[in-house]
Amino acid sequence: MKAIEFKDEVLYLIDQRKLPVYEEIFECKTYKEVEYAIKEMVVRGAPAIGATAAYGAVLAAKEFVKDEKKVFLAEMKKALDLINKSRPTAVNLMWAVKRMKNVIAENSDLEPSGIYAKIKEEADVILKEDVETNKQMAKNGNEIVPNGATILTHCNTGALATAGYGTALGVIREAHYTGKNIFVYADETRPRLQGGRLTAWELVKEEIPAKLIADNAAATLIRDGKIDLILVGADRIALNGDTANKIGTFMLSVIAKQYNVPFYIVAPVTTIDFDIETGEEIDIEERSSDEVTHVYGNRVAPVGIDVYNPAFDVTPNENITGIITEKGIVKAPFKDNMLKL
Repeated sequence: MKAIEFKDEVLYLIDQRKLPVYEEIFECKTYKEVEYAIKEMVVRGAPAIGATAAYGAVLAAKEFVKDEKKVFLAEMKKALDLINKSRPTAVNLMWAVKRMKNVIAENSDLEPSGIYAKIKEEADVILKEDVETNKQMAKNGNEIVPNGATILTHCNTGALATAGYGTALGVIREAHYTGKNIFVYADETRPRLQGGRLTAWELVKEEIPAKLIADNAAATLIRDGKIDLILVGADRIALNGDTANKIGTFMLSVIAKQYNVPFYIVAPVTTIDFDIETGEEIDIEERSSDEVTHVYGNRVAPVGIDVYNPAFDVTPNENITGIITEKGIVKAPFKDNMLKL
C-alpha cells in the first residue's frame, strides 16, 4: 500500500483518521494542508511524518517559486518553521525540515525555480530512502525472531507509519513472508486506537495470523508465558537509548523486564536524536482531552472530568533488549554503540 504518494504536484495521503471503516485519500495541495495533516494525524508515524514534511517543503516552494529570491527564501523559512512545529516529539519531522533547509542553503545561488527542483529531488530521495531502510531493518530484525514466535506489538508501525513496509510491523511482515509461522497480538492502543484501527487493518490485509487485544490484556499474556517477543517502534531515541514511543510502551517494557521477555525497538537511524543525552530531554506532546472523553465523536466520559492525555511516554534504556536499525541491532552500552552508527 502507498500511505504517501506525490503526483502532479499534489501530495496524496491515506487518511488514517478514517480507517478501517473508510479507505479515503486526503489531498494536500499547499504546505498549510500538509501542516494540518501532520498536526491532526491524517498521517502519523515518525518516518511517514518526515516524508510528508519533505513534500510540504515542495508545496511551499511551488507556492512561492514566482516570487523574487529574497521573498522566496523568507517565505520558505516561515513555511518550514510552521511545519516543524506541527508535532513536537517525532524527531523525523525536525530531521526532514532541517534537511530541506540545508538544501535551500546549499543552493541559495540558484533562482527559486532551481531551488524548487532541488527540494523536489531531495523529497523524492527521502521517500525512496525510507522504503529501502525499512526493508533492511526488517531483514536485520528477522534474525532475532524465533520460528513459531508469538509477538506482541503496540500502536501502528507498519506501511501506514512509514513510506512503505514498516518498522516493527515490517519485521513482523518479514518473519511472516519467510515462513516463520509467527502469531501476533496487537494492542488496541488507546486513546486513538491505532492498533485496533490501523495495525489490525494491515494484519488482515497481509493475512498475518493475529488477534486484537485490549491494552490491559497484555500483562496477563506476558505473565502467562504466551508472548515470546515484543516489537515496538519509536518517535525519538536519545543517545543513551531512552526511547519515546506511543503512550503505554513504557508500561509494557516494565512487565516484559519482570518476566524476561525480549523487548526490542525498531527504528531507523534518523529516529535517533544524537543531540540529546537522555529521555529527560524529550518533549512529550499532550493532546486534546476529546481523544479520551470521546470515541468516534461519541462522549464516553462525564462532562466536567479533567483529562491527562500524553501522546507518548519514555522507555528507559535498561528495559530495552536492543534497538533494531537498518545498520544493525544496537545493544548496551547504547551510547557507545549508537555513536558507532
